[in-house]
Order: sequence, then C-alpha cells, then structure tokens
Amino acid sequence: MPRILLTGFEPFDRDTVNPSWEVARALDGWQTDGATVQTLQVPCVFGAALARLDQALDAGPAPVLVVGLGLAGGRAEITPERIAINVDDARIPDNAGRQPVDAPVAAEGPAAYFSTLPIKAIVHALRAQGLPASVSNTAGTFVCNHVFYGLMHRLATRPELAGTRGGFVHVPALPAQAARLPGMPCLPLETQVQALRVLLRTALAVRQDIAEAGGALH
Repeated sequence: MPRILLTGFEPFDRDTVNPSWEVARALDGWQTDGATVQTLQVPCVFGAALARLDQALDAGPAPVLVVGLGLAGGRAEITPERIAINVDDARIPDNAGRQPVDAPVAAEGPAAYFSTLPIKAIVHALRAQGLPASVSNTAGTFVCNHVFYGLMHRLATRPELAGTRGGFVHVPALPAQAARLPGMPCLPLETQVQALRVLLRTALAVRQDIAEAGGALH
C-alpha cells in the first residue's frame, strides 16, 4: 500500500511537548484513499533532522506524499507553507546547541523551492470544514525551514523520489502550552488532528491547485 510520510518535531525551547509530533503520532497507521500514514519524529537539530528524514525516505518504497509538521508559536491557524528558502539563520540554539547564522541548507542548492502540495486547495477544504487555516509565505529560518528545504531538495534531485510530492505545514500551540504563556493562540489537539486528516485527503486528491483572488486566501 502506498505510504504517506508525516514528520513532527521533538519538544524544544523549554517546552515538554511539541504539537507537531503529537498530531503526527495520532495519525500513525491511519489509512485514506488507499494510502497509509507512516510517522517520524525528527530532532530539533540542524543536520540531524535531515539525517533522520533520509533514513525514513530510504526505508521502503518512495512515499506518495511527505508532509513535515512544525510548531508556529503565535499562529492561531493551520498554515501550509508556500516556500522554503536556502538559509539556516537561528535566533536561538537548537537542541544540540547549534546556532547557524546565514548558512545555506544545501551549498549547491537553489535559493528556494515551492511546496508541491495544493496549498490553496488545502486551505479551502479546511475552511469549508470550519477549521482555521491560511497560506503562509514564510517558514522562518530555523529547523522547520531547514527540514522543509532539505525535503524539497531531495525530492527535486533524487530520481527515485521524482513522483513524490511534499511540503510543510505549521500548526499552532496546544492549550497546555498556552497555559504558561497567557494570550498565546492555541488549538486543541483533536482539532489539529481533524485538520490534518482533511489536509492529507486533499493533498492526495488534488493535483492542480486552485487559484482564488480578492484576498480570499492569503
């Protein structure tokens, strides 16, 4: 059966939980449209995260989809990312104490890659289900963007992954995280899991993304 690889991060920056991993592992083994979700926790560490991703990509047939998840503290919506940039520029150290500044993710890679997920169709489908969502135009320059760019570089340069589509999605904090930071936007885990089910079904079904103007999607 075709597989969907869904990644999430370990906790970082004093948190004891990371919603990206909690959402991912809740979907491990879930089947939709003839594909099965396989989940992978990646370290919040530059370089090591991509090494872990490589192990999963090499362990079996090429996935039909690879979707990375990461926490975006301060965001209140599910936000599929449009673009990954070839820059590691960390405002804080990662979990191994690494803090690259203005370093490339891939020395010979292009400046950026666009997601190959139907990001606007995904947002449309989520909103149709009453789930908060918007397109994001920046994945930052921390380990989330590092994984996003590294993934897209692999999909673009490895012949065995030529048929695999991929991208990255930021998710909000969980209520438990927001409790220690009053005012932080959050979204319950069950709502985030529901949103990812819609997102993955849409990503499998839609090959040509929709176009909506007039500020309907942003």
